[in-house]
Amino acid sequence: MADHHVVVGGGIAGIAAALRLADAGRTVTLVESRPRLGGAACSFRREGLLVDNGQHVFLRCCTEYRALLERIGGTALTTLQPRLDIPVLAEHGQRAALKRTPGLPAPLHLAASLSRYGLLSMTDRLRAGRAMLGLRRADPGDPKVDAQSFGAFLRKHGQSDAAIERLWGIIGTATLNAHPDDASLALAAKVFRTGLLSRADAADVGYATAPLGALHHTAARRTLEAAGVEVLLRHRVRSVRPGEVLVHTAAHGERALAADGIVLALPPEALTVAPSLAARGHQKLGGSPIVNVHVIYDRTVTDLAFAAAVGSPVQWFFDRTEPSGVRERSPDAQYLAVTVSAADDLIDVPARDVIAQFTEALERLLPAAGRASVLDAFVTRERRATFRQAPGTMGLRSGPDSGVAGIALAGAWTDTGWPDTMESAARSGAAAADLVLSGAFEGEWRPTERHSTGNAPLNVGGGG
Repeated sequence: MADHHVVVGGGIAGIAAALRLADAGRTVTLVESRPRLGGAACSFRREGLLVDNGQHVFLRCCTEYRALLERIGGTALTTLQPRLDIPVLAEHGQRAALKRTPGLPAPLHLAASLSRYGLLSMTDRLRAGRAMLGLRRADPGDPKVDAQSFGAFLRKHGQSDAAIERLWGIIGTATLNAHPDDASLALAAKVFRTGLLSRADAADVGYATAPLGALHHTAARRTLEAAGVEVLLRHRVRSVRPGEVLVHTAAHGERALAADGIVLALPPEALTVAPSLAARGHQKLGGSPIVNVHVIYDRTVTDLAFAAAVGSPVQWFFDRTEPSGVRERSPDAQYLAVTVSAADDLIDVPARDVIAQFTEALERLLPAAGRASVLDAFVTRERRATFRQAPGTMGLRSGPDSGVAGIALAGAWTDTGWPDTMESAARSGAAAADLVLSGAFEGEWRPTERHSTGNAPLNVGGGG
């Protein structure tokens, strides 16, 4: 009989790990406490609508996540831009774009777009190149780089407050779930070097055209079960020790799962199920919140599939009309989902106040919204959407080796060399599965690109 392995956690990391183990011929059980897979990138039903808990995008350079999409048959449920083109809106009708010029190598592919970027002064546009050159020289793997803040680096390289907010923060805040002054320079360097400064097509934007649950639950579960993985939903893990995972269900009580190898694809705070792992440095990573504001209008208020915003409480918004099914109940409606990263100031604000603030902000960005009626509006919150990607966190992220023989760690928070994103989650699952398959639970681990099939991810809404 093939070795039996248990994967604890049904997010993107757990799905990736389980499939990699199954594809290697192992018998695998995947355990998830919730009634669905998908982790931090999921959907739920609300009054007949399919609602994503947050807005998640990927880039062309997110090769491991894109490979996972292909493996579960989910690529057709997403779209990927033929070339980078991010509309950027400011209040009272101002508009610009960040886009690449075909045929030019990085970073020249951004030069024409930057020269026309009217949301910044010409001086700021010219000075942006200085910071780009500095980022190309910054080593994301250097602890000294990690000890610095992205904002301090930008100011040292001649970037004004306006440039930080209206240019660098558009990508940086969304990807790192932290404002530039609060973000690790090492992680920012990874984002910009891999996504914008290395390959011209790396930052082309992709996103789900179906509800996230159709990808990370329905398609993933179908693929897992076809690969022979036993998927146990609504199973709460009581304890983990080498060789055994103890689970509990309301219907059947406790059950011990024997395991030749275990992957814990859990957030750091959930590792208390394995007491020997609970007191490690990763418990100091903390969490950073994301708030999403969902607004349904009685008519179309924009023709944009998505956009970033500056000088506004709105950071990004996405048109989720089609995937949500809202037109089945209101044929002319449009559903916009606003994502606010690094949302510490909003996470505990009453929903009615958040809705009032953001519907007013949308009216200032989209004049047609002021002429429309709001049919419905609600707020979703992820208090710990990502770990807090602050300076000095590099040394707190564990590699896949837990230090306990037979138990590997996975999750977007682990040391993949990437920010806390769907790409990091997929990479971590592959790395943890490879460690279990090799049995080499010793020595010092370093993140590599060996799982790549070809990024800095744009992680609007967190990882998985």
